[in-house]
Amino acid sequence: MMCLKKAQPFRGRANLKTDNTKFYPLVSNVWYFVRFMPKINSSISGQNDKNHWKDDICHFFLFLIISGISFSCNPETEQIEQGIFPAQYDETRLNACFLIMDGVYNTELTAPYDIFHHTVFRDSIRPMNVFTVANTHQAIITFEGLRLLPDFNYLTDSIPRIDILIIPSAEHHLDTDLEDEVMLSFVKEAAEEAQYVTSHCDGAFVLAKAGLLDKVACTTFPSDIPAMRDMFPQLDVRDSVLFVHDGKFITSAGGAKSFEAALYLTEIMYGKKRAKELAKGLVIDWDLDAVDYISIK
Repeated sequence: MMCLKKAQPFRGRANLKTDNTKFYPLVSNVWYFVRFMPKINSSISGQNDKNHWKDDICHFFLFLIISGISFSCNPETEQIEQGIFPAQYDETRLNACFLIMDGVYNTELTAPYDIFHHTVFRDSIRPMNVFTVANTHQAIITFEGLRLLPDFNYLTDSIPRIDILIIPSAEHHLDTDLEDEVMLSFVKEAAEEAQYVTSHCDGAFVLAKAGLLDKVACTTFPSDIPAMRDMFPQLDVRDSVLFVHDGKFITSAGGAKSFEAALYLTEIMYGKKRAKELAKGLVIDWDLDAVDYISIK
């Protein structure tokens, strides 16, 4: 099971490095071996003089020794589970956690990720660390085919404190994903501790299945509103809006409008001026007054 920690030297795969230079000694040693192997063969077969084959055997054992040292002393050889959170992690920042799984949609993930990440480029605010969690350390395949490596595995890793939980939409959020009790337990536990919980498009179905939307108004992808009302008749599902803010929950229609929902949260947290600066940095015209949304006090 996953565990949420307030402050830990976090372990995940976030800073795993792919350093091709660690293979150079091996390549060099293999070349050395191949270069002298014919001599060794010829010496053993009696086609060389007795002194040469002794030298070649020494070369062969030297190759084995050097190869062993090259791998055993390489500091870049790490196991996946031993990765440490990125060097740029700052404990004074807010933590924005993105739940990802196979079939996650690119836009609902990358739009808020982009907005929240850009907070590190603004002065005089408390910026955000952004990271992803999944039920694996292996690559997640998005609906559009991108391969993403999760920063943390919520089944095995110590997860950083989660201040903002983001649930992007995924392909099976209306069916099989809702049968994943472990994932739903993670979402429920993380949401209880978070300051804000946001969903985009059908990510709202996950929040609803976890029982987190029973007492708040919400919305989802426009064409899936009837399905949400049928599946969760107890919910107050709003339509004809881009997003709904009720308590700590912000549910959005998703798609490209996920940018608006994310910018709305930054305006709440940092003010109108900073939200406009973030939007300008991503070439977005941001004016909350022009956005069709619902905020329930």
